[in-house]
Amino acid sequence: MIYKFRAILDAEEDVFRDIAIHEEDTLEDFHNAIVNSFGFDGLEVASFYTCDDNWNQEDEIPMFDIGDTPGEQKTMADYQLNHILDEEQTKIIYVYDFINMWTFLVELASVEEAQAGETYPSLLFSHGELPAIAPEKEFEAEGEDFYSEFEDDLDEDDLDAFGGEDNFEDFGFEENWN
Repeated sequence: MIYKFRAILDAEEDVFRDIAIHEEDTLEDFHNAIVNSFGFDGLEVASFYTCDDNWNQEDEIPMFDIGDTPGEQKTMADYQLNHILDEEQTKIIYVYDFINMWTFLVELASVEEAQAGETYPSLLFSHGELPAIAPEKEFEAEGEDFYSEFEDDLDEDDLDAFGGEDNFEDFGFEENWN
């Protein structure tokens, strides 16, 4: 079977590619198809992230084993597409180049029979031009007032435990510094 995906750049402008690939191909094969379809040079590190239906990022599937023990962590090459994605689980996030954070929302659009004479992976449709620089990402905490839970109503005078002087000798700690 052939998986048909739409990879959408997470940006205000519509930039996406439709890609067809064998369901038995690996996430590494899919990574290469995405890199080629958007015209990246392929020299940067990338990862896929599983996610829920609302695009909330979950588990990372890296390009390389970055675990403490070699072979400990599975990589893109270890996962076939049909083991990660199917008609129930259709969404995955792809991040290319962790300095620039090119982020793509990737969704399985359909599962179809392979077309005779067609080679896969293949770029089915291309819309929009990739911007010269990656769109800036905004990282937001859940909830509107994330830091309010740390508010303790103390002011500068409350925090001035030494009465305006930084003299630790008065507290008997000098023997620890000899």
